[in-house]
Amino acid sequence: MTTLTKQQRDPAGRAARSKTGNTGSTRKKSRTHRMGDLRIAMVFIFPAMIGFLAFFLIPTIRGVYLSFTEYSILGDPTWIGIKNYTAIFADELFWNAMSVTLQYVALNIGFQTVIALGLALLMHRVAKSTFIRGALLLPFLVANVIVALLWFWMLDYQLGIVNEIISWLGGPRIAFFGSEQWAIPTIAFVNVWRHMGYTALLIFAGLQSIPSHVYEVASLDGASPTRTFWSITMPLLRPVLVLVLVVTVIGSFQVFDTVAVTTAGGPINASRVIQMYIYQKAFTESDFGYASALSVILFVILALVAFVQMKFLKGNESDLD
Repeated sequence: MTTLTKQQRDPAGRAARSKTGNTGSTRKKSRTHRMGDLRIAMVFIFPAMIGFLAFFLIPTIRGVYLSFTEYSILGDPTWIGIKNYTAIFADELFWNAMSVTLQYVALNIGFQTVIALGLALLMHRVAKSTFIRGALLLPFLVANVIVALLWFWMLDYQLGIVNEIISWLGGPRIAFFGSEQWAIPTIAFVNVWRHMGYTALLIFAGLQSIPSHVYEVASLDGASPTRTFWSITMPLLRPVLVLVLVVTVIGSFQVFDTVAVTTAGGPINASRVIQMYIYQKAFTESDFGYASALSVILFVILALVAFVQMKFLKGNESDLD
């Protein structure tokens, strides 16, 4: 009589144990592979983390601390609690700076978004040339200071080519940067000219993501171009438009270099935006504690504006889902 071995008597158990062993080995290899990927990722992330800590997180924490102090560059910070904040809310220059900033934001966002949307639609439907699309981005590639100087010379009251043309046509010369009425609209125009190409490319990328069969179905249903735009293009473009609005609003509140190069906040505080006021408090009056408090308030305002835009405009939802 032949004696069977244990493995011969229980082939199912042997297969189960083999399968369990293979599964454990696979899991171990997968875990080792993930740890290797994590180490490689950390090598690439580490330099960016150093920059984030050194140039953003640590200065932000120190700025919040300084906002509760009285601090000049020549002495040590002196803790004064919330006195800087209470002084800000009673500061007429602060409220004037906020009013001027809001005026600039409204002009910049309104014109930039409408013009950029029009350019994006033209690029999507008419201008198929890569050269034309690239040319729209050229002003954005020029430094803000260079753009500001260029328009400052072109719009000069005495020698600027724009005023020369206006005078040649029989109109009165305009002090674009030297008039309380024209200073902020002119600064808004300069920044719209610089940023509209970049904003248009963002919107154009959103248009490219809309499936073509949606428009084909609308065409078969007899929808007019206007009805198609308002009923299909705009709803499907909402996430991109919200992103554009968040980015442009935050950038508009932080406008500084164009103002610093052209008007320096004048005439008579007509163009002194909040960033210009912070700069003057810190580096002209050496009141770094007060300037830090202004910066914290601006940060809170921008965070609230971004939250409200994302929440109520539903920027994280898409009708394509």
